[in-house]
Amino acid sequence: MKTPVIIDADPGVDDVIAILLALASPELDVRAIIISYGNTTLEASHLNIIKLYHTLLQHLEQFPEQKSRFPGLSGDRKVILAKGCSHPLAGADHSAEYFHGRDGLGDMDQRHPDLSVEVSTAEHSHLLLTDRPGVEVALDLIESEPSRSITYVALGPLTNLAQLLRLGGDSVRDRIGRVVCMGGALDVPGNTSPVAEFNFFADPYAVKELLTPDDPNTSIPLERFLLLPSILPLRTSYPSLSTLLESTQPSKTRRSFLERTREIMVGFGKDAMELHDIVAVWCAIANPPVEVETVGALPKLQPGWKASRRKFQLSGKKGEAASLVGEITRGMCVVDLREDPGAYAPGANRAEVQAELEKHHLHHSGPFESTALPAQVEVERASDAQLPNHTAVGGVACVFETPGPEALLTLLLERVWGVTT
Repeated sequence: MKTPVIIDADPGVDDVIAILLALASPELDVRAIIISYGNTTLEASHLNIIKLYHTLLQHLEQFPEQKSRFPGLSGDRKVILAKGCSHPLAGADHSAEYFHGRDGLGDMDQRHPDLSVEVSTAEHSHLLLTDRPGVEVALDLIESEPSRSITYVALGPLTNLAQLLRLGGDSVRDRIGRVVCMGGALDVPGNTSPVAEFNFFADPYAVKELLTPDDPNTSIPLERFLLLPSILPLRTSYPSLSTLLESTQPSKTRRSFLERTREIMVGFGKDAMELHDIVAVWCAIANPPVEVETVGALPKLQPGWKASRRKFQLSGKKGEAASLVGEITRGMCVVDLREDPGAYAPGANRAEVQAELEKHHLHHSGPFESTALPAQVEVERASDAQLPNHTAVGGVACVFETPGPEALLTLLLERVWGVTT
């Protein structure tokens, strides 16, 4: 049985490959693509989906024997294409055009004018183009499909999902089947700033509202939320897809939108790609929603996939939204890994606790132990964080192990490009 899927994306290079994988996967039934700002502007991202479908359908007209590779194009139902949010919940806009190009696809039209296509936004054979806000489209699907059946795959900033929860509230919390989200940097450096991954950097307000809210009852039930952060097992270097495709089945159209990405990565010191968005779609393929989840438990995963509960806070004080956008720490996931027990409340800022005690002229005997200030970050023991079956109450389920990079690369090449390695 296929899993109905809503894809929330900011289509740059990696998102386009992820959406191609979704359309090439018989396990998924893509019902809607909700566009977000992020890798480029909302308008450019919206147009990129139309370009993607146009180019793919043009290719399949030329090679009709390959139509079976894309079951996502064979259904009677059109995929709804809707625009979501064009800005974060608050604060300044940030984009990744430096990496994806101004059009989001490596400036392909400028680099290869011969590959440019005239794209109409009128009636489309496979897309249902709508002016309705994307969050309304998503809410309608969640409420009209069987309860707990839909997987929401978030590949861009979490603004649309936060707005969806604001709009749908209890209905979304009760009926959504699973959320698979790519974002955040926990145990590794960031890819946008020294401490932040781009999606969390783009809208830290949405992340805080969804994953570390002041009132946990307002968030999506965490037993149905899977985060794929930038952690070491997923930051695997893949041989350049552009080079690999060139060596197997040379075709400019197969690799041209990867060229700029390859150049940027070479500038970073390695001829490789880190396929984070594609891993999220792969996770959705392998791990559909289940009818019953145990409250407080980890989401149930298929063999080869492992997750653990991770406790973190977005940088900034509780209730102080402005502090989420510090010049250096915007979008940072703060993890308290201190294991020493005793003197202070877990997660506390010890300097502030000490200052508070001294301000009130409080005396003590023995070790300091204070509730003068609430803990700023939930404490997480490093030893617990890596246990594969860690199910402690609280924290976000973060995937830390997959069936492996070679399994993903084989799946991707076979399904999207028809290349056998």
